[in-house]
Amino acid sequence: MKHVIVLFLALLLLTGCSSKKRVVAAKVLPTWYTQESKSNASTLYSVGEGEDKEQAIANALSAMASTLSVSISSEFNTKSVVRDGTISSMQTDSTNEIQSQVQKVRISNYQIVHAKEFGFQRYLVALSSNKERLFSSLNKEIMQKFDTVQSKFEDAQKYNMIKRLSIYKDAKEETADVKNTLLVMNSLKPRFNDKAYIDKLAEVENRYENLLSKITFSIDSNEQAINLMPSIANGLSLENYKIVKKANDNNHFKIRVVASITSARSYGFDLARSAISITVKDHQGTVIGSNKLNITGQSTQGYQIAKENVAVKLNAKILQEGIANIIGLEL
Repeated sequence: MKHVIVLFLALLLLTGCSSKKRVVAAKVLPTWYTQESKSNASTLYSVGEGEDKEQAIANALSAMASTLSVSISSEFNTKSVVRDGTISSMQTDSTNEIQSQVQKVRISNYQIVHAKEFGFQRYLVALSSNKERLFSSLNKEIMQKFDTVQSKFEDAQKYNMIKRLSIYKDAKEETADVKNTLLVMNSLKPRFNDKAYIDKLAEVENRYENLLSKITFSIDSNEQAINLMPSIANGLSLENYKIVKKANDNNHFKIRVVASITSARSYGFDLARSAISITVKDHQGTVIGSNKLNITGQSTQGYQIAKENVAVKLNAKILQEGIANIIGLEL
């Protein structure tokens, strides 16, 4: 009996020990993460976290750009003059725009100060970026961008005006973020003179606008496509191209629209099945663009209304896809 009691007590003791909960010490975030270094006159600092190292770095760089944007918008507010509160809302909008645009600037010159894997799918990093070196890297990027654009300008001279305009348009898009980069560069080095770059931006803009103002189109068609011409003209006008009846210079392009329409009837609808051919020629008569479309107009009010529905559908197609795709040109 004594042996049974002893065995019973031993089992109780073991059960009690095994039922005790294990106490796991909580992980403590590193101080370099919780008390991040403050940016100063010479260096930017930021921290970030992500599921892996790459994502953590990307988030830290985004935070660094946010720090810059707040600093730049603060400078903007300091330099702005607000009288009687009349432009306060305008100033707020401008500030928000500056912040959102500056955050898009890519920061490629940085150093990883700390990096730590902190549990499953959690990575912490701390970054720094020397302002002078960051300025130099941004300056180099802009110089390379304008060198590339200048090379494209030189190459564009061998193409017709439409192709040349397309190259100028691409150049505008490629340099669209330069103003944002200049904002950052001015913040990093207040005495920086960005006039040369502003002049280059103006040249890119002027090349495009000047050539666009010179290009003209004329449109003609066969009899069955007459009602389609206004849709083509409207699509070109939306892109700021001029429509004229006739011109003979090398900036003029001719669009020919030919339609073959057959009538049919189905399920109570009158149908106008249209095979449409569009060609674009330069001043020498060389075809530089073309496209073929099949559009079926329909109506319950007769064949003539179904034909008009073809023009309505063509117009909707132009608005959806753009006039360039419809006429087969890279505008």
